[in-house]
Amino acid sequence: MPTYKLTIEYEGTRYSGWQAQGNTQKTIQGHLLRAAREVLGDVDIGGAGRTDAGVHAAGQVAHLRTHKPIDPQLLTHKINDLLPHDIDVLDAVRVRDNFHARHDAVSRAYLYQIATRRTAFAKPFVWWIKDRLDFDAMQSAASAIAGRHDFSAFTDKRLKEEESRIVVVERCELARAGDLILFRIAASHFLWKMVRKLVSFLVEIGRGNEHDFRSRLGAKGEPYAPTAPPSGLFLEAIAYEGETFDRALLPIVPVQQSAVGSRQSAGERSKSNLPPTADRRPPTERRRRR
Repeated sequence: MPTYKLTIEYEGTRYSGWQAQGNTQKTIQGHLLRAAREVLGDVDIGGAGRTDAGVHAAGQVAHLRTHKPIDPQLLTHKINDLLPHDIDVLDAVRVRDNFHARHDAVSRAYLYQIATRRTAFAKPFVWWIKDRLDFDAMQSAASAIAGRHDFSAFTDKRLKEEESRIVVVERCELARAGDLILFRIAASHFLWKMVRKLVSFLVEIGRGNEHDFRSRLGAKGEPYAPTAPPSGLFLEAIAYEGETFDRALLPIVPVQQSAVGSRQSAGERSKSNLPPTADRRPPTERRRRR
Protein backbone atom coordinates (compact mmCIF):
# COMPACT_ATOMS: atom_id res chain seq x y z
CA MET A 1 0.00 0.00 0.00
CA PRO A 2 1.31 3.50 -0.79
CA THR A 3 2.58 5.01 2.47
CA TYR A 4 3.22 8.63 3.38
CA LYS A 5 5.11 10.17 6.28
CA LEU A 6 3.20 13.15 7.71
CA THR A 7 4.76 15.79 9.95
CA ILE A 8 2.09 17.50 12.03
CA GLU A 9 1.77 20.36 14.50
CA TYR A 10 -1.18 20.89 16.79
CA GLU A 11 -2.41 22.72 19.84
CA GLY A 12 -3.66 20.04 22.20
CA THR A 13 -5.74 22.30 24.46
CA ARG A 14 -9.13 21.26 23.07
CA TYR A 15 -8.34 17.57 22.63
CA SER A 16 -8.22 14.45 24.78
CA GLY A 17 -4.91 13.40 23.26
CA TRP A 18 -3.53 11.93 20.07
CA GLN A 19 -5.04 8.46 20.02
CA ALA A 20 -8.54 7.93 18.62
CA GLN A 21 -10.68 6.22 21.25
CA GLY A 22 -14.45 6.11 20.99
CA ASN A 23 -15.40 9.72 20.21
CA THR A 24 -12.79 10.60 17.57
CA GLN A 25 -14.04 14.21 17.48
CA LYS A 26 -11.93 14.86 20.57
CA THR A 27 -8.62 13.39 19.33
CA ILE A 28 -5.95 14.51 16.88
CA GLN A 29 -5.77 11.11 15.20
CA GLY A 30 -9.55 11.07 14.84
CA HIS A 31 -9.62 14.38 12.97
CA LEU A 32 -6.78 13.27 10.68
CA LEU A 33 -8.52 9.97 9.92
CA ARG A 34 -11.78 11.68 9.08
CA ALA A 35 -10.09 14.22 6.78
CA ALA A 36 -7.89 11.62 5.05
CA ARG A 37 -10.83 9.28 4.47
CA GLU A 38 -12.76 12.08 2.82
CA VAL A 39 -9.82 12.62 0.46
CA LEU A 40 -8.67 9.03 -0.16
CA GLY A 41 -11.31 6.62 1.12
CA ASP A 42 -10.08 3.81 3.36
CA VAL A 43 -6.79 4.75 5.08
CA ASP A 44 -4.75 3.83 8.15
CA ILE A 45 -2.97 6.46 10.27
CA GLY A 46 -0.58 5.73 13.14
CA GLY A 47 1.43 8.24 15.18
CA ALA A 48 4.96 8.17 16.58
CA GLY A 49 3.92 9.42 20.02
CA ARG A 50 0.64 9.16 21.93
CA THR A 51 0.49 12.63 23.47
CA ASP A 52 -1.88 13.02 26.44
CA ALA A 53 -4.84 15.35 26.74
CA GLY A 54 -3.79 18.99 26.52
CA VAL A 55 -0.26 18.24 25.24
CA HIS A 56 0.87 19.99 22.06
CA ALA A 57 3.14 18.97 19.17
CA ALA A 58 5.51 20.93 16.98
CA GLY A 59 6.77 17.86 15.10
CA GLN A 60 4.52 14.83 15.56
CA VAL A 61 5.05 12.20 12.85
CA ALA A 62 2.43 9.80 11.49
CA HIS A 63 2.30 7.21 8.73
CA LEU A 64 -0.65 7.21 6.34
CA ARG A 65 -1.40 4.09 4.29
CA THR A 66 -3.82 4.28 1.39
CA HIS A 67 -4.93 2.15 -1.56
CA LYS A 68 -4.16 4.77 -4.18
CA PRO A 69 -1.12 7.03 -4.63
CA ILE A 70 -1.44 10.81 -4.53
CA ASP A 71 0.95 13.71 -4.96
CA PRO A 72 2.28 14.48 -1.45
CA GLN A 73 1.85 18.25 -1.80
CA LEU A 74 -1.73 17.81 -3.00
CA LEU A 75 -2.37 15.42 -0.10
CA THR A 76 -1.13 18.05 2.37
CA HIS A 77 -3.38 20.77 0.94
CA LYS A 78 -6.48 18.60 0.73
CA ILE A 79 -6.19 17.28 4.29
CA ASN A 80 -5.45 20.72 5.75
CA ASP A 81 -8.56 22.12 4.08
CA LEU A 82 -10.63 19.67 6.15
CA LEU A 83 -8.84 20.00 9.49
CA PRO A 84 -9.74 22.35 12.36
CA HIS A 85 -7.64 25.48 12.82
CA ASP A 86 -5.47 24.02 15.60
CA ILE A 87 -4.21 20.98 13.65
CA ASP A 88 -1.91 21.39 10.64
CA VAL A 89 -0.04 18.96 8.41
CA LEU A 90 3.32 20.61 7.79
CA ASP A 91 4.67 18.13 5.28
CA ALA A 92 3.95 14.82 3.53
CA VAL A 93 6.49 12.61 1.76
CA ARG A 94 6.19 9.20 0.10
CA VAL A 95 8.15 6.57 2.04
CA ARG A 96 8.66 2.81 1.82
CA ASP A 97 5.44 0.83 2.20
CA ASN A 98 6.43 -0.78 5.51
CA PHE A 99 7.41 2.50 7.23
CA HIS A 100 5.96 2.68 10.75
CA ALA A 101 5.97 6.06 12.52
CA ARG A 102 6.29 4.60 16.04
CA HIS A 103 8.34 1.42 15.56
CA ASP A 104 10.90 3.02 13.24
CA ALA A 105 11.51 6.09 15.43
CA VAL A 106 14.94 6.09 17.10
CA SER A 107 14.57 9.23 19.22
CA ARG A 108 11.90 11.57 20.56
CA ALA A 109 12.40 15.07 21.95
CA TYR A 110 10.03 16.91 24.26
CA LEU A 111 10.18 20.56 25.28
CA TYR A 112 8.49 22.06 28.35
CA GLN A 113 7.89 25.80 28.83
CA ILE A 114 7.80 27.26 32.36
CA ALA A 115 6.72 30.92 32.56
CA THR A 116 8.25 33.09 35.26
CA ARG A 117 5.60 35.78 34.85
CA ARG A 118 1.90 35.91 34.16
CA THR A 119 1.22 36.19 30.43
CA ALA A 120 -1.98 37.26 28.70
CA PHE A 121 -1.09 35.64 25.39
CA ALA A 122 0.71 32.35 26.05
CA LYS A 123 -1.27 30.86 28.94
CA PRO A 124 -2.29 27.67 26.99
CA PHE A 125 1.39 26.98 26.22
CA VAL A 126 3.14 27.43 29.57
CA TRP A 127 3.07 26.53 33.25
CA TRP A 128 3.21 29.81 35.14
CA ILE A 129 5.12 29.57 38.43
CA LYS A 130 4.45 32.51 40.74
CA ASP A 131 7.35 31.72 43.09
CA ARG A 132 10.90 32.81 42.40
CA LEU A 133 12.88 29.86 41.03
CA ASP A 134 16.56 29.11 41.57
CA PHE A 135 17.57 28.47 37.96
CA ASP A 136 21.10 27.34 38.83
CA ALA A 137 19.79 24.68 41.24
CA MET A 138 17.35 23.43 38.60
CA GLN A 139 20.08 23.32 35.96
CA SER A 140 22.40 21.37 38.26
CA ALA A 141 19.67 18.80 38.94
CA ALA A 142 18.78 18.51 35.24
CA SER A 143 22.39 17.62 34.44
CA ALA A 144 21.92 14.34 36.34
CA ILE A 145 19.03 13.17 34.15
CA ALA A 146 21.04 12.28 31.03
CA GLY A 147 22.19 8.66 30.90
CA ARG A 148 20.69 5.24 31.62
CA HIS A 149 18.48 5.33 34.73
CA ASP A 150 15.57 3.60 36.38
CA PHE A 151 12.77 6.20 36.28
CA SER A 152 10.32 4.27 38.49
CA ALA A 153 9.97 7.36 40.69
CA PHE A 154 8.91 9.47 37.72
CA THR A 155 6.08 7.57 36.09
CA ASP A 156 2.45 6.88 36.82
CA LYS A 157 1.77 4.00 39.21
CA ARG A 158 -0.76 2.66 36.68
CA LEU A 159 2.08 1.67 34.34
CA LYS A 160 1.91 -2.08 33.79
CA GLU A 161 4.07 -4.09 36.18
CA GLU A 162 5.87 -5.97 33.41
CA GLU A 163 6.93 -2.79 31.58
CA SER A 164 10.55 -1.74 32.06
CA ARG A 165 11.26 1.51 33.90
CA ILE A 166 14.75 1.81 32.40
CA VAL A 167 15.18 4.72 29.98
CA VAL A 168 18.34 5.94 28.26
CA VAL A 169 18.14 9.74 28.13
CA GLU A 170 20.31 11.03 25.29
CA ARG A 171 20.25 14.69 26.26
CA CYS A 172 18.70 16.97 28.84
CA GLU A 173 18.92 20.76 28.71
CA LEU A 174 17.65 23.74 30.67
CA ALA A 175 17.82 27.32 29.39
CA ARG A 176 16.32 30.76 29.84
CA ALA A 177 14.51 32.56 27.01
CA GLY A 178 12.82 35.85 27.85
CA ASP A 179 10.47 35.14 30.74
CA LEU A 180 10.58 31.39 30.10
CA ILE A 181 12.58 28.53 31.51
CA LEU A 182 12.87 25.84 28.83
CA PHE A 183 13.38 22.16 29.62
CA ARG A 184 14.24 19.78 26.78
CA ILE A 185 14.72 16.03 27.04
CA ALA A 186 15.44 13.49 24.30
CA ALA A 187 15.36 9.67 24.52
CA SER A 188 14.39 6.63 22.48
CA HIS A 189 11.17 6.33 24.51
CA PHE A 190 9.49 7.74 27.61
CA LEU A 191 7.40 6.34 30.44
CA TRP A 192 3.85 7.52 31.00
CA LYS A 193 3.92 11.09 32.46
CA MET A 194 7.69 10.86 32.93
CA VAL A 195 8.50 14.26 31.41
CA ARG A 196 5.83 16.14 33.35
CA LYS A 197 6.87 14.53 36.65
CA LEU A 198 10.51 15.41 36.03
CA VAL A 199 9.50 19.02 35.34
CA SER A 200 7.42 19.14 38.51
CA PHE A 201 10.36 17.86 40.57
CA LEU A 202 12.74 20.39 39.01
CA VAL A 203 10.31 23.19 39.88
CA GLU A 204 10.28 22.04 43.52
CA ILE A 205 14.08 22.13 43.47
CA GLY A 206 13.86 25.68 42.11
CA ARG A 207 11.49 26.59 44.94
CA GLY A 208 13.88 25.08 47.49
CA ASN A 209 11.44 22.35 48.60
CA GLU A 210 13.49 19.44 47.17
CA HIS A 211 17.24 19.04 47.10
CA ASP A 212 18.50 15.50 46.52
CA PHE A 213 17.54 14.66 42.94
CA ARG A 214 20.07 11.86 42.38
CA SER A 215 18.66 9.80 45.26
CA ARG A 216 15.30 9.70 43.45
CA LEU A 217 16.73 8.03 40.35
CA GLY A 218 16.24 4.30 40.72
CA ALA A 219 14.10 4.69 43.84
CA LYS A 220 11.27 2.17 44.22
CA GLY A 221 7.93 2.52 45.95
CA GLU A 222 5.29 5.13 45.21
CA PRO A 223 6.15 7.38 42.25
CA TYR A 224 6.60 11.10 42.79
CA ALA A 225 3.03 12.37 43.00
CA PRO A 226 2.95 15.96 41.61
CA THR A 227 2.70 16.19 37.82
CA ALA A 228 3.24 19.38 35.82
CA PRO A 229 0.20 20.45 33.78
CA PRO A 230 0.04 19.45 30.10
CA SER A 231 -0.21 23.06 28.90
CA GLY A 232 3.56 23.62 28.80
CA LEU A 233 4.52 20.35 27.09
CA PHE A 234 5.33 19.96 23.39
CA LEU A 235 6.36 16.89 21.42
CA GLU A 236 9.13 18.78 19.67
CA ALA A 237 10.59 16.29 17.17
CA ILE A 238 10.89 12.64 16.13
CA ALA A 239 14.13 11.33 14.62
CA TYR A 240 14.57 8.28 12.38
CA GLU A 241 17.54 6.25 11.15
CA GLY A 242 20.07 8.56 9.54
CA GLU A 243 18.49 11.71 11.01
CA THR A 244 20.01 13.88 13.74
CA PHE A 245 18.23 16.19 16.13
CA ASP A 246 20.42 19.26 16.42
CA ARG A 247 18.64 22.56 16.93
CA ALA A 248 18.98 25.48 19.28
CA LEU A 249 16.91 25.35 22.46
CA LEU A 250 14.31 28.02 21.66
CA PRO A 251 10.68 28.59 22.69
CA ILE A 252 7.92 27.20 20.52
CA VAL A 253 5.58 29.92 21.81
CA PRO A 254 7.76 32.76 23.13
CA VAL A 255 7.04 34.89 26.19
CA GLN A 256 9.02 38.08 25.76
CA GLN A 257 10.66 39.61 28.79
CA SER A 258 8.39 42.24 30.31
CA ALA A 259 9.39 45.79 29.40
CA VAL A 260 7.85 47.28 32.56
CA GLY A 261 10.94 46.76 34.69
CA SER A 262 13.29 48.17 32.06
CA ARG A 263 11.13 51.29 31.61
CA GLN A 264 11.13 51.92 35.36
CA SER A 265 14.86 51.47 35.68
CA ALA A 266 15.43 53.81 32.73
CA GLY A 267 13.27 56.41 34.45
CA GLU A 268 15.19 56.02 37.67
CA ARG A 269 18.46 56.40 35.79
CA SER A 270 17.31 59.66 34.17
CA LYS A 271 16.39 61.08 37.56
CA SER A 272 19.70 60.06 39.07
CA ASN A 273 21.56 61.91 36.31
CA LEU A 274 20.19 65.26 37.54
CA PRO A 275 22.38 67.32 39.87
CA PRO A 276 21.42 66.90 43.55
CA THR A 277 20.11 70.51 43.79
CA ALA A 278 18.40 70.63 40.40
CA ASP A 279 14.85 71.97 40.26
CA ARG A 280 12.80 69.02 39.04
CA ARG A 281 9.57 71.01 38.58
CA PRO A 282 8.27 71.47 35.03
CA PRO A 283 9.45 74.71 33.34
CA THR A 284 5.94 76.21 33.38
CA GLU A 285 5.72 75.71 37.13
CA ARG A 286 9.14 77.27 37.67
CA ARG A 287 8.12 80.36 35.61
CA ARG A 288 4.98 80.86 37.71
CA ARG A 289 6.99 80.79 40.94
CA ARG A 290 9.29 83.54 39.69
